[in-house]
Amino acid sequence: MTTTSSPTPESAPGEVTESTTTTLTPRQTIQAISGLMMGMFVAILAGTVVSTALPRIIHDLGASQSSYTWVVTLELLTMTATVPLWGKLADLYNNKLLVQLSLCFFVVGSLVAGFAPNIEVLLGSRVLQGLGAGGLTALVQIVMAAIIPPRELGRYSGIFGAIFASATVGGPLLGGFLVDSPLGWRACFLIGVPFVLAAIVLLQRTLKLPTVRRDVRIDWWGAFLITAGVSTLLVWSSFAGNKFEWASAWSFALVAVALALLVTAVMVERKHPEPIIPMDLFRNRTVTLSIVASMLVGVAMFGGSVFLAQYFQIAQGYSPTKAGLMSLPLILGMMVASTIAGGLITKYGKWKIYLVTGSLLLPIGLALFGTIDAHTSKYMLWGFMLVLGVGIGLVMQNLVLAAQNDVPAKELGAATSAVSFFRSMGGTIGVSVLGAILANKVTETLNPGGASSGGSNAVPNIAELPEQVRTVVENAYGAATADLFMMSVPFAVLALIAVLFIKEKPLLTTSGAERRAKEEAVQDEV
Repeated sequence: MTTTSSPTPESAPGEVTESTTTTLTPRQTIQAISGLMMGMFVAILAGTVVSTALPRIIHDLGASQSSYTWVVTLELLTMTATVPLWGKLADLYNNKLLVQLSLCFFVVGSLVAGFAPNIEVLLGSRVLQGLGAGGLTALVQIVMAAIIPPRELGRYSGIFGAIFASATVGGPLLGGFLVDSPLGWRACFLIGVPFVLAAIVLLQRTLKLPTVRRDVRIDWWGAFLITAGVSTLLVWSSFAGNKFEWASAWSFALVAVALALLVTAVMVERKHPEPIIPMDLFRNRTVTLSIVASMLVGVAMFGGSVFLAQYFQIAQGYSPTKAGLMSLPLILGMMVASTIAGGLITKYGKWKIYLVTGSLLLPIGLALFGTIDAHTSKYMLWGFMLVLGVGIGLVMQNLVLAAQNDVPAKELGAATSAVSFFRSMGGTIGVSVLGAILANKVTETLNPGGASSGGSNAVPNIAELPEQVRTVVENAYGAATADLFMMSVPFAVLALIAVLFIKEKPLLTTSGAERRAKEEAVQDEV
């Protein structure tokens, strides 16, 4: 595979272009993709591997149900808020360096988490992990699009989607094994460090990209406003219904601040020559609908993996290892659907049929989970997970592919990061809101008429409870989990509607780097 960056005799004012011709052999391409996949797998795994271990972690550190949600949410929040900035940096600077920087952030965060003495240090380490994961979420797909044409990208996107899916849902399985092993829950954070270091070395040796550096002023003010606005919104969604009521002065104040920051960000972005999120992206119908659908799918993807692990352990009394094994059908459905669909997309060039099919399966799978309780048969649960897994596998990665195929090469980074950003935001808000609702419902059931909030009660250790109390707790968590999935159904239906309006366009046969070289050559001629 060959990628080129055409030399330009006369650079535009304020632009410094390093022109190179980079040839990647098939072996080098596979090695580079392997390094990217390895780093991405471990980064995504960090967000989910703790879900099965969380009941044990929270119990050992003496934390509360609100802390349970924050260990997951804080990493997702940081990842979500920083994805647009990483995506914009990818349009301006060396992508290889940015990927390695992201991996370094992740390594440091993992080491701090693995040796955290208390919940406060653990939460701080999740911020560092989220910063690295945010970079990888945006950059891995951007680099893939730069070296692989969209038509061929279907196959690799399918593999990427399978890896993303297996890390998202396979994390609980690995977490369960580690928690029950002599290594304990700290290994959930440390086990990925050697693989990330290996990915850094592999990428240094194999990833070769043409570099275009432009001497431009980065929109740091816009980046700050977007990050602050999104973070405020996510903090509100995490605390509302937990620390204060949904309809309260605190809610109105936080929402007002978030909206003011985001509106100001839009105004700044419209005027800046190099905005973090170009507003003209939203004039593109495919990109806009992909963003909307991706955000709604994020609720199902993250919420399912996080709260199912807790359901299996508390509502059904499984050990962490068995709870992880219970999620295998969900992993299988996502991996098989994503891989097969990716191969067929590359072979035939058609992609919308898979988006529509997956979008139909999502609300069906969520509705099926809305019928569960503490006594639901494991065979029924496996069937429900297969349906939901196939739906997510068909939708998630193909939304990114649709957006990448319909934007100029110079906006590949911004478009890719925008879709990933809103997917992560949907997942983060979903986990936060659903977690607060779960805590309140459980508290209302276990302590009817009580004054304490759901977030103030510690997560129970089922094995230590008397039989009579254990049955009550299991039923409370089973009913609450079913309610959460049923609440997610309308979001999945809206995602289906958005997908139906996406117009299918033929997949391009040139890589992002080749397209960018041609676009710049045309600009120079003009």
